[in-house]
Amino acid sequence: MWGDKRVSVVLMTYAERLSIREVIEGFFATGLVDEVVVVNNNAEPGTSEEVAGTDAREVFEPVQGYGHASRRGLREATGDLIVLAEPDGTFLPADIRKLLVFSEECDAVFGTRTTRELIWHGANMEWFLRWGNWAVAKGVEVLFNTSHLSDVGCTYRLFTREVAELVAERMRIGGNHAGPEMMLIAITNGARFVEIPVNYLPRVGTSSATGSPIAAIGIGLRMIAMILRFRARTPRSIVRPQRLSHDSGTDTGVGSP
Repeated sequence: MWGDKRVSVVLMTYAERLSIREVIEGFFATGLVDEVVVVNNNAEPGTSEEVAGTDAREVFEPVQGYGHASRRGLREATGDLIVLAEPDGTFLPADIRKLLVFSEECDAVFGTRTTRELIWHGANMEWFLRWGNWAVAKGVEVLFNTSHLSDVGCTYRLFTREVAELVAERMRIGGNHAGPEMMLIAITNGARFVEIPVNYLPRVGTSSATGSPIAAIGIGLRMIAMILRFRARTPRSIVRPQRLSHDSGTDTGVGSP
Protein backbone atom coordinates (compact mmCIF):
# COMPACT_ATOMS: atom_id res chain seq x y z
CA MET A 1 0.00 0.00 0.00
CA TRP A 2 0.99 3.60 -0.54
CA GLY A 3 -1.20 5.62 1.78
CA ASP A 4 -4.65 4.30 1.01
CA LYS A 5 -3.77 3.17 -2.52
CA ARG A 6 -3.09 -0.42 -3.56
CA VAL A 7 0.10 -0.91 -5.57
CA SER A 8 0.44 -3.40 -8.43
CA VAL A 9 3.69 -4.29 -10.20
CA VAL A 10 3.53 -5.72 -13.72
CA LEU A 11 6.44 -7.78 -15.03
CA MET A 12 6.48 -8.85 -18.69
CA THR A 13 8.59 -11.96 -19.21
CA TYR A 14 10.06 -13.77 -22.17
CA ALA A 15 13.67 -14.72 -21.35
CA GLU A 16 14.05 -14.00 -17.62
CA ARG A 17 13.75 -17.42 -16.01
CA LEU A 18 17.01 -17.03 -14.09
CA SER A 19 16.12 -13.72 -12.47
CA ILE A 20 12.36 -13.47 -12.21
CA ARG A 21 11.90 -15.09 -8.81
CA GLU A 22 14.42 -12.80 -7.13
CA VAL A 23 12.84 -9.74 -8.74
CA ILE A 24 9.35 -10.73 -7.60
CA GLU A 25 10.54 -11.36 -4.06
CA GLY A 26 12.43 -8.05 -4.12
CA PHE A 27 9.28 -6.09 -4.91
CA PHE A 28 7.26 -7.82 -2.20
CA ALA A 29 10.13 -7.27 0.25
CA THR A 30 9.73 -3.49 -0.09
CA GLY A 31 6.52 -3.79 1.95
CA LEU A 32 4.85 -1.41 -0.52
CA VAL A 33 3.58 -3.82 -3.16
CA ASP A 34 0.18 -5.50 -2.84
CA GLU A 35 0.24 -7.43 -6.09
CA VAL A 36 2.75 -8.63 -8.67
CA VAL A 37 1.31 -9.65 -12.03
CA VAL A 38 3.63 -11.63 -14.30
CA VAL A 39 2.67 -11.59 -17.96
CA ASN A 40 4.05 -14.74 -19.53
CA ASN A 41 4.65 -13.81 -23.17
CA ASN A 42 5.60 -17.26 -24.49
CA ALA A 43 8.40 -17.33 -21.92
CA GLU A 44 11.21 -19.86 -21.89
CA PRO A 45 10.53 -23.25 -20.23
CA GLY A 46 10.81 -23.20 -16.45
CA THR A 47 9.57 -19.63 -16.05
CA SER A 48 6.13 -20.63 -14.78
CA GLU A 49 7.73 -22.90 -12.18
CA GLU A 50 9.83 -19.99 -10.90
CA VAL A 51 6.77 -17.75 -10.66
CA ALA A 52 4.75 -20.49 -8.94
CA GLY A 53 7.26 -20.44 -6.08
CA THR A 54 6.28 -16.85 -5.26
CA ASP A 55 3.12 -14.93 -4.36
CA ALA A 56 2.89 -13.41 -7.85
CA ARG A 57 -0.07 -14.00 -10.15
CA GLU A 58 0.80 -15.29 -13.62
CA VAL A 59 -1.26 -14.53 -16.70
CA PHE A 60 -0.55 -15.55 -20.28
CA GLU A 61 -0.40 -13.34 -23.36
CA PRO A 62 0.00 -15.55 -26.45
CA VAL A 63 0.51 -12.70 -28.93
CA GLN A 64 4.26 -12.07 -28.94
CA GLY A 65 5.62 -8.61 -28.25
CA TYR A 66 6.49 -6.15 -25.49
CA GLY A 67 3.53 -3.94 -26.35
CA HIS A 68 1.03 -6.80 -26.30
CA ALA A 69 2.38 -8.03 -22.96
CA SER A 70 2.34 -4.54 -21.45
CA ARG A 71 -1.24 -3.91 -22.50
CA ARG A 72 -2.32 -7.25 -21.02
CA GLY A 73 -0.56 -6.41 -17.75
CA LEU A 74 -2.16 -2.97 -17.48
CA ARG A 75 -5.57 -4.58 -17.93
CA GLU A 76 -4.93 -7.41 -15.47
CA ALA A 77 -3.50 -5.33 -12.61
CA THR A 78 -6.02 -4.44 -9.91
CA GLY A 79 -4.12 -1.74 -7.99
CA ASP A 80 -4.81 1.98 -7.79
CA LEU A 81 -1.19 2.61 -8.81
CA ILE A 82 0.32 0.37 -11.47
CA VAL A 83 4.07 0.06 -11.95
CA LEU A 84 5.67 -1.54 -15.01
CA ALA A 85 9.14 -3.02 -14.63
CA GLU A 86 11.51 -5.62 -16.06
CA PRO A 87 12.11 -9.01 -14.41
CA ASP A 88 15.67 -9.24 -15.73
CA GLY A 89 17.44 -7.71 -12.72
CA THR A 90 18.20 -4.37 -14.39
CA PHE A 91 16.00 -2.37 -11.98
CA LEU A 92 16.12 -2.10 -8.20
CA PRO A 93 12.77 -2.92 -6.59
CA ALA A 94 13.61 -0.39 -3.86
CA ASP A 95 13.46 2.39 -6.48
CA ILE A 96 9.69 1.91 -6.59
CA ARG A 97 9.54 4.28 -3.62
CA LYS A 98 10.79 7.11 -5.87
CA LEU A 99 7.93 6.53 -8.30
CA LEU A 100 5.37 6.29 -5.52
CA VAL A 101 6.48 9.54 -3.89
CA PHE A 102 5.81 11.45 -7.11
CA SER A 103 2.50 9.62 -7.68
CA GLU A 104 1.05 11.91 -5.02
CA GLU A 105 1.40 14.81 -7.47
CA CYS A 106 1.48 13.15 -10.90
CA ASP A 107 -0.65 10.77 -12.96
CA ALA A 108 2.41 9.21 -14.61
CA VAL A 109 6.00 8.83 -13.41
CA PHE A 110 8.63 7.81 -15.97
CA GLY A 111 12.00 6.39 -14.99
CA THR A 112 15.18 7.36 -16.81
CA ARG A 113 18.32 5.22 -17.10
CA THR A 114 20.48 8.00 -18.52
CA THR A 115 21.80 9.46 -15.25
CA ARG A 116 25.47 8.44 -15.43
CA GLU A 117 25.95 8.14 -11.66
CA LEU A 118 23.15 5.55 -11.42
CA ILE A 119 24.31 3.35 -14.31
CA TRP A 120 26.06 0.39 -12.69
CA HIS A 121 29.26 -1.10 -14.04
CA GLY A 122 28.42 -3.69 -16.68
CA ALA A 123 24.91 -2.38 -17.39
CA ASN A 124 23.82 -2.36 -21.03
CA MET A 125 23.80 1.43 -21.33
CA GLU A 126 26.90 2.30 -23.29
CA TRP A 127 27.20 5.67 -25.00
CA PHE A 128 25.20 4.63 -28.07
CA LEU A 129 22.11 3.48 -26.15
CA ARG A 130 22.36 6.26 -23.58
CA TRP A 131 22.66 9.10 -26.05
CA GLY A 132 20.27 7.47 -28.50
CA ASN A 133 17.52 7.34 -25.90
CA TRP A 134 18.35 10.89 -24.86
CA ALA A 135 18.19 12.21 -28.44
CA VAL A 136 14.83 10.58 -29.19
CA ALA A 137 13.46 11.87 -25.89
CA LYS A 138 14.56 15.41 -26.77
CA GLY A 139 12.78 15.00 -30.08
CA VAL A 140 9.60 14.19 -28.18
CA GLU A 141 10.11 17.32 -26.06
CA VAL A 142 10.32 19.48 -29.18
CA LEU A 143 7.51 17.84 -31.15
CA PHE A 144 5.04 17.75 -28.25
CA ASN A 145 6.28 20.70 -26.17
CA THR A 146 6.63 18.59 -23.04
CA SER A 147 8.45 18.88 -19.75
CA HIS A 148 11.95 17.37 -19.38
CA LEU A 149 12.47 13.91 -20.88
CA SER A 150 15.73 12.00 -21.32
CA ASP A 151 14.81 8.33 -21.90
CA VAL A 152 12.02 6.94 -24.07
CA GLY A 153 12.93 3.29 -23.55
CA CYS A 154 12.83 2.88 -19.77
CA THR A 155 10.22 0.31 -18.78
CA TYR A 156 10.23 1.32 -15.09
CA ARG A 157 7.22 3.62 -14.93
CA LEU A 158 4.07 4.25 -12.94
CA PHE A 159 0.52 5.04 -14.01
CA THR A 160 -2.55 5.78 -11.96
CA ARG A 161 -5.37 3.35 -12.67
CA GLU A 162 -7.19 5.95 -14.78
CA VAL A 163 -4.17 6.56 -16.99
CA ALA A 164 -3.34 2.83 -17.17
CA GLU A 165 -6.83 2.07 -18.47
CA LEU A 166 -6.56 4.87 -21.03
CA VAL A 167 -3.16 3.68 -22.23
CA ALA A 168 -4.30 0.05 -22.50
CA GLU A 169 -7.37 1.10 -24.47
CA ARG A 170 -5.48 3.23 -26.99
CA MET A 171 -2.25 1.29 -27.50
CA ARG A 172 -1.71 0.07 -31.04
CA ILE A 173 1.97 -0.95 -31.04
CA GLY A 174 2.64 -4.57 -30.10
CA GLY A 175 6.41 -4.74 -30.55
CA ASN A 176 9.49 -3.63 -28.62
CA HIS A 177 9.01 0.01 -29.63
CA ALA A 178 5.75 0.36 -27.67
CA GLY A 179 7.33 2.26 -24.77
CA PRO A 180 7.16 5.74 -26.35
CA GLU A 181 3.58 5.11 -27.47
CA MET A 182 2.48 4.54 -23.87
CA MET A 183 4.31 7.70 -22.85
CA LEU A 184 2.72 9.79 -25.62
CA ILE A 185 -0.80 8.53 -24.96
CA ALA A 186 -0.49 9.67 -21.36
CA ILE A 187 1.12 13.02 -22.19
CA THR A 188 -1.22 14.03 -25.02
CA ASN A 189 -4.28 13.25 -22.91
CA GLY A 190 -3.26 15.71 -20.24
CA ALA A 191 -1.65 13.45 -17.66
CA ARG A 192 0.55 15.27 -15.16
CA PHE A 193 3.93 13.57 -15.44
CA VAL A 194 7.50 13.73 -14.23
CA GLU A 195 10.69 11.85 -15.09
CA ILE A 196 12.99 10.61 -12.34
CA PRO A 197 16.39 8.84 -12.41
CA VAL A 198 16.48 5.16 -11.46
CA ASN A 199 19.35 2.74 -10.95
CA TYR A 200 20.24 0.63 -13.96
CA LEU A 201 22.04 -2.68 -13.32
CA PRO A 202 23.60 -5.40 -15.49
CA ARG A 203 21.03 -7.75 -16.95
CA VAL A 204 20.83 -11.39 -15.95
CA GLY A 205 21.17 -13.22 -19.26
CA THR A 206 21.04 -11.70 -22.76
CA SER A 207 18.34 -9.37 -23.98
CA SER A 208 16.44 -10.47 -27.08
CA ALA A 209 15.76 -6.80 -27.88
CA THR A 210 18.93 -4.78 -27.22
CA GLY A 211 21.46 -7.56 -26.91
CA SER A 212 23.10 -6.48 -30.16
CA PRO A 213 23.74 -3.01 -31.64
CA ILE A 214 21.87 -3.90 -34.83
CA ALA A 215 18.75 -4.90 -32.87
CA ALA A 216 18.95 -1.72 -30.79
CA ILE A 217 19.26 0.44 -33.92
CA GLY A 218 16.24 -1.27 -35.44
CA ILE A 219 14.12 -0.61 -32.36
CA GLY A 220 15.30 3.00 -32.25
CA LEU A 221 14.32 3.62 -35.87
CA ARG A 222 10.88 2.09 -35.29
CA MET A 223 10.46 4.32 -32.23
CA ILE A 224 11.29 7.43 -34.26
CA ALA A 225 8.88 6.45 -37.05
CA MET A 226 6.11 5.77 -34.52
CA ILE A 227 6.67 9.14 -32.79
CA LEU A 228 6.46 11.01 -36.10
CA ARG A 229 3.25 9.18 -37.04
CA PHE A 230 1.81 9.94 -33.61
CA ARG A 231 2.65 13.63 -34.02
CA ALA A 232 1.01 13.71 -37.47
CA ARG A 233 -2.31 12.39 -36.20
CA THR A 234 -2.38 14.31 -32.91
CA PRO A 235 -4.17 17.69 -32.76
CA ARG A 236 -1.73 20.57 -32.51
CA SER A 237 -3.53 21.80 -29.38
CA ILE A 238 -2.64 19.13 -26.83
CA VAL A 239 -4.72 18.84 -23.67
CA ARG A 240 -2.80 20.42 -20.81
CA PRO A 241 -3.11 19.22 -17.20
CA GLN A 242 -4.86 21.39 -14.68
CA ARG A 243 -2.80 22.52 -11.72
CA LEU A 244 -3.27 20.56 -8.51
CA SER A 245 -5.45 22.18 -5.88
CA HIS A 246 -3.07 23.33 -3.16
CA ASP A 247 -5.95 23.76 -0.76
CA SER A 248 -7.31 20.25 -0.85
CA GLY A 249 -4.48 18.32 -2.51
CA THR A 250 -7.08 16.41 -4.47
CA ASP A 251 -6.64 15.01 -7.94
CA THR A 252 -8.18 17.15 -10.64
CA GLY A 253 -8.32 14.26 -13.09
CA VAL A 254 -6.55 13.40 -16.33
CA GLY A 255 -7.32 15.71 -19.18
CA SER A 256 -9.16 18.30 -17.13
CA PRO A 257 -9.57 21.52 -19.14
